[in-house]
Amino acid sequence: MDELKKYLETLLNINEKDWMIFSSKLIRKEFQKKSTIIRIGQIENNISFIEKGEVRLFIPKEEKDITFGFCFKGEFVSAYDSFLTRTSSQYQIQALTNTTLLTISYDDLQKVYETTKIGSTIGRLISERLFLIKSKREQSLLNDTAQQRYLNLFKERPNLIQKIPLKYIASYIGVTPQALSRIRKRIF
Repeated sequence: MDELKKYLETLLNINEKDWMIFSSKLIRKEFQKKSTIIRIGQIENNISFIEKGEVRLFIPKEEKDITFGFCFKGEFVSAYDSFLTRTSSQYQIQALTNTTLLTISYDDLQKVYETTKIGSTIGRLISERLFLIKSKREQSLLNDTAQQRYLNLFKERPNLIQKIPLKYIASYIGVTPQALSRIRKRIF
């Protein structure tokens, strides 16, 4: 929980009373490698901060999954559109490694908004972070070549290349594993 507090303190001043209210609503959840955090059809009820581990966001398909996001230690993760609209998720979230999340439920977050000075600010900051990740990915898919997307990913998140299976990285940048192999061969 200390890591989340440090992270939030880099963004805003939190008085002890507000932190106590907010932190009292957090629940630690642990997921084993490859376990599903949320399935298609479930309503996302939590926003989570990753204390430990890596997760991927994907759409399962019969022929192959479509991976469209990764989140790591020190980041927030949620099927955020489902969380906001209270409707079924259209994708899944999976733990890629043993993962520990600090979660806050939709109802508890509403209570934090109502009872603290910082609640709305925390909600806005989480929302902004999730939006910027999504927006950057969409722009990259529209503007960059597959090789540029791979190089950007390697530059921005070098640990991703070592921790995430190449088939998920290929799906994320929008190519087949074979095409990714050719890209990697040209680069290295």
